[in-house]
Amino acid sequence: MRGCRGIRVARDAHRRRLPAGVRAPYRSPLAEDVRATTGGSTACLPDHAIEPIADTTAPQLPVTVTDAEGREVEITDASRILPVDISGTIAATVFALGLGDNVVGRDSSTLFAGTEELPVVTKTGHTLNPEAILELAPTVMLTDTTIGPKEVRQQLRDAGIAVVVLSDERRLDNTEQLIAEVAAALGVPSRGDELIAQVDTALAEAQAEIAEAVPASDAQKARMLFLYVRGNANVYYIFGRDSGADSLIDAVGGIDVAGEIGWEGMKPMTAEALVTAQPDVLVMMTDGLASVGGIDGLLERLPAVAETPAGMNRRVIDMADTDILSFGPRSPEILRALARALYAPAAGDTASESAG
Repeated sequence: MRGCRGIRVARDAHRRRLPAGVRAPYRSPLAEDVRATTGGSTACLPDHAIEPIADTTAPQLPVTVTDAEGREVEITDASRILPVDISGTIAATVFALGLGDNVVGRDSSTLFAGTEELPVVTKTGHTLNPEAILELAPTVMLTDTTIGPKEVRQQLRDAGIAVVVLSDERRLDNTEQLIAEVAAALGVPSRGDELIAQVDTALAEAQAEIAEAVPASDAQKARMLFLYVRGNANVYYIFGRDSGADSLIDAVGGIDVAGEIGWEGMKPMTAEALVTAQPDVLVMMTDGLASVGGIDGLLERLPAVAETPAGMNRRVIDMADTDILSFGPRSPEILRALARALYAPAAGDTASESAG
């Protein structure tokens, strides 16, 4: 499956006209019928470093915060920050706040430009390596309950590290909360206020752009379903209401069919649910799609997919595992990338029909 790096697509004179002052995220004609589009496509984020805000107010420390687990944590030094979670969102927030130079390590999901040389402190995507963390001697660790185990967090507290557990719900509508929590813990509330305003503006712009491509009638909107797959472990989940995936689908003007059939949270997929939902488009993580051998392998392993419009049209949109549900400061770019792949698939990288 091809990656996203270096993709550049020329502007097309026939793209739909947008209101004055609104930037088009599309670089080729919009699909005539988004429900009948065929073939796979990859949603690609721009390959650039996160731009920090202009505010450079120095951290005002010490501060004491009450974290998401109800602990009072005193932070006296933000010179060596370790931001770790399952999605890389906390690290992205720290970099957007202009404190990227203070970051001493990363989780395996933090892969945006400028973080490549940072040491990884997770044995897998979910597991903290206490020895690697202690070796880095962070003065403050920002994390959440998506990564653990909790015994390691306590071990780090016992070693004198200020460990702040942040809210772990990732949705578009709680981005402000996460930014505010990170900024408060690092003693830079004014930077947090500026970043919140900046992200709010960028999200509004992105959603205005996307709205121009969304069909006016619900009957014409894409019926979408988020499928989480790990073929090597035989894991197949549908992400439904309140999973974060529903937030993403709603924001690009699709219909979340998992929520429509009453699917709550993240639960193992059933053939009955797939056939009942009848999605036009499957949204997947890139590594997940590759783990089953691409679209060919997906159809072979999950015959129920072939009984849906998405399977019949081989319509799968994939996005990098480290991007798709990370939200945070990169949310506007994530929405634009998914919208391009949905409404103007020729503008994105076309996924191969099978892995390789």
